[in-house]
Amino acid sequence: MSRKISTKSRIARFPKKMTERPSSSDGLATFTANDLQAMEFPPLEFLVEGLITEGLTLLAGKPKMGKSWMALDIAMSVAIGCETLQVRPCKKGTTLYCALEDNPRRLRRRMLHVYGDQTNWPVNFHFSTQMQKLDDGGLEDIEDWIVEHRPSLIIIDTLACVRPTSKSKKEYDADYAALSPLQKLAGEHGIAIIVIHHLRKMSGDDPLDMVSGTTGLTGAVDNVLVLDRKSDGATLYGRGREMDDIDIAVELDDGLWRILGDTDTVRISSERRAIIEVLRNADEPMGPKLIAEALDWSQENVRQLVKSMSTDGDLKKLSRGKYALP
Repeated sequence: MSRKISTKSRIARFPKKMTERPSSSDGLATFTANDLQAMEFPPLEFLVEGLITEGLTLLAGKPKMGKSWMALDIAMSVAIGCETLQVRPCKKGTTLYCALEDNPRRLRRRMLHVYGDQTNWPVNFHFSTQMQKLDDGGLEDIEDWIVEHRPSLIIIDTLACVRPTSKSKKEYDADYAALSPLQKLAGEHGIAIIVIHHLRKMSGDDPLDMVSGTTGLTGAVDNVLVLDRKSDGATLYGRGREMDDIDIAVELDDGLWRILGDTDTVRISSERRAIIEVLRNADEPMGPKLIAEALDWSQENVRQLVKSMSTDGDLKKLSRGKYALP
């Protein structure tokens, strides 16, 4: 059985002379727990509400999943200062999209497709289609550009185009070293940097385990976003050092991604709609067994769901465990 220790008892464990001992100016810099208690920090600020913070974000997805469409819309929305993914507000700022697998012709075609031939596309939205490897002048080029333009957001699409040539025999060390300089750069200049990457072919229980490479990549960044598609639709998972976990259903519609809502809520709504559709097309009330057979679902899951739908008023429960539309 645990015993609650009083504040007085806890303080008594640390001699006063230890808390007052100064750190050496040329040695290890430390601060006390009392110093930490007195520190004040501004609240975490989002460049894109609930999604993108200051620091380095790794956005990973399978090939042809639509990562570049999402990156383009985020960059454009930040440059304009409007909502991205159709629902998430952005703070306006200068952006740079390094579309290293594209060319100007293709980029213009994409922009025209999504945004139309507007009078003026934003002058604070910059593109680049060529960039050196990070360890071959690329990192210095980015920093020089940051100093000159003071951007809010830089997107590098993709990591493979700028990844340093590995000099380590250990894969984890090589992966960590590939992104840690960008993470440091983003923190020093107080901006957001997004790096686009791929997922491995095999699925995993933890979405972050699907990121191609070792955990050195996900460990080197501040936030990880995983864009994945399963039989019930596309999902954007997110995890960060300071922000809350993300698990939202998304949909790509003619070049524009949009958020549908929390994955569980959207999935339940979809399942409910499917049951309603089965009953609408039925000639008579149905029980969970017949509904499950019609949808090829688990009978127990259907039984629990129709019971909940009946309580919520979506269905009407009749005698002998049959259900019909109200």
